[in-house]
Amino acid sequence: MEAIEIIELIGRGEDSRTQFKQTITSPESVAGDLVAFSNSKGGRIVIGVNDRGAVVGLSSDDIRRINQLVSNAATDRVRPSVNPTTENVPVGGLLVMVVTVQEGISKPYADNNGVFWVKSGADKRRVTSREEVQRMLQSADLIHADELPIEGTTTGDIDLKHFSGFFEKLHGEPLDKALDRDGLSLVRLLNNLGLAREATLSFAGLMIFGRNPQRHRPAFVVKAVAFVGNDPAGDKYRDSQDIEGCLRDLHKQTMSFLTRNLRRLQGEKGVNTEGDLEVPLAALEELVVNMLLHRDYFISAPWRVMLFDDRIELISPGALPNNLTIENIRNGVSVIRNPLLASFATKGDELPYRGIGTGIRRALAAVPNLELESDHERNLFTAKIPRNPA
Repeated sequence: MEAIEIIELIGRGEDSRTQFKQTITSPESVAGDLVAFSNSKGGRIVIGVNDRGAVVGLSSDDIRRINQLVSNAATDRVRPSVNPTTENVPVGGLLVMVVTVQEGISKPYADNNGVFWVKSGADKRRVTSREEVQRMLQSADLIHADELPIEGTTTGDIDLKHFSGFFEKLHGEPLDKALDRDGLSLVRLLNNLGLAREATLSFAGLMIFGRNPQRHRPAFVVKAVAFVGNDPAGDKYRDSQDIEGCLRDLHKQTMSFLTRNLRRLQGEKGVNTEGDLEVPLAALEELVVNMLLHRDYFISAPWRVMLFDDRIELISPGALPNNLTIENIRNGVSVIRNPLLASFATKGDELPYRGIGTGIRRALAAVPNLELESDHERNLFTAKIPRNPA
């Protein structure tokens, strides 16, 4: 790194990717900084610069001491260990050290006291909520929300008619006959399928085959509103609905809400022929399935479906996971955040979902000006579908 780059970096001030330190003396503090950068998007610690952005420099003894301190902290005080790089840069006759920390590939990282740190603006903060720790473990593919047992549920919360129909369609024989033949109980079968742990339903079991999932997880509803105008803060609406049920019902009712509130365009069709939906049905279906299946279920918040005069917005809790980007998904790259839910969605006509990562590409083919946004600050993913103004 050249001196001019350091000066430009300092001129931009501290942020979530850049931190200034006049010096470093505490191995615990630097370990926390290394953990926070590794758990976030990586960044640089510029040492020899005070909080006001003035270069104060380091002595050669400081350079040796800090290099050793950073190396020891990265190896002995961060779990798993990390590999920051250091660079000494002369700036105006003074030496500045730049410690570069890459975003970690083995998240979550913790210090040797077992504390998880993440960046919060220019500072770091301690992770204390269980849900945030779970999301970090999820990003490392160590746990998945859909596999966890849901306290307070029992296998009696299964909609037996729904599950029996699914089983017979998939295996070609009635559920009770198969259980008798194999000497299995319903509880054991649900455990074998990952839909329960002992007598407690897993999240996948509840959301796919539960009679009333919102009784146990009330936040997981679709809040749908058709506004008058284009302002989400507007107080006038044409239609609204809180949609509840299992995933199959959520999909069916969300599609019903959308189609009844969208226009049909006559085009070249005759007066006695129903017009085409202003937004291609195939695109809506793909995007609603994507919204339901790929959200972050560690976030206790509803989906939102908002119709405006000029657009539709489908909003899911949870930004894109790991290093997935909008460009990636436009090119067909996918990461399955909820593998158990996704595996059942492809079977027995539960959802119109293939599970091969092409849904967004099909939606883009049908609606080329579709807008996708992954907001990591608010932890949301939004699909904006323009409406046909005709």
